[in-house]
Amino acid sequence: MENVEKKGMTNERESGRIGGGNEFIEKRKTEMLNVLVCDDDREIVEAIDIYLTQEGYQVFKAYDGMEAVSVLRKNEIHLLVIDIMMPKLDGIHATLKIREESSIPIIILSAKSEDTDKILGLNIGADDYLTKPFNPLELVARVKSQLRRYTKLGSMNLDQERNVYRNGGLLIDDEKKEVTVDGEEVKLTPIEYQILLLLVKNAGRVYSIRQIYEAIWNEEAIGVDNTVAVHIRHIREKIEINPKEPRYLKVVWGVGYKVEKGEKSR
Repeated sequence: MENVEKKGMTNERESGRIGGGNEFIEKRKTEMLNVLVCDDDREIVEAIDIYLTQEGYQVFKAYDGMEAVSVLRKNEIHLLVIDIMMPKLDGIHATLKIREESSIPIIILSAKSEDTDKILGLNIGADDYLTKPFNPLELVARVKSQLRRYTKLGSMNLDQERNVYRNGGLLIDDEKKEVTVDGEEVKLTPIEYQILLLLVKNAGRVYSIRQIYEAIWNEEAIGVDNTVAVHIRHIREKIEINPKEPRYLKVVWGVGYKVEKGEKSR
């Protein structure tokens, strides 16, 4: 483990505790969840495997982008952790290919820390980004957070028979986790879905970037403007006929974002 910590993972004892334990998902609920870890550094893959297995996840392994795509096509994978710099097919192009077929949460790992690289990762469909070297407990916390949303646990699991929210031609069926616009289904990533659901359920209310981030990511918002803005742009591109003149998801300059109240909004 010592060599792995030097290459890509920090010692959690030095960085402090970052969300270990079962506060997000009980172990009995994680036993059937499958996580694919893809990195050309086999020691990092093995180390991540140890931490995730301890939390009750089934871990699948791949060592390049082509192998990751193949594993995803042959198995039911619920979340992907993938490195950017890899042989055969890098993490960027692998994510692009995977997004054509799946909306599972994707966490990108990379030694690159520049904002442009983070934005690129989010732009191609990733849900989260972690820079090497990283604390393995932080990765576990992020995996739990993403899977909590994806598996409809926590706040998404509402104790009602049916939860349908309509705003003009925009409809969210929160029981089926489906979004349609004028009758056409729209494919959103788990993060995009949660943001849109938050705004539609609270139509007319303006949310700041900080409020959106803290409500969806469940952590303090520090330097997250670009992260939220990228997801908002993706949502607009998917639900608006003309993203530059949106019908639903609108910006309130200097304040934040909101979904306008529609006649049939609930």
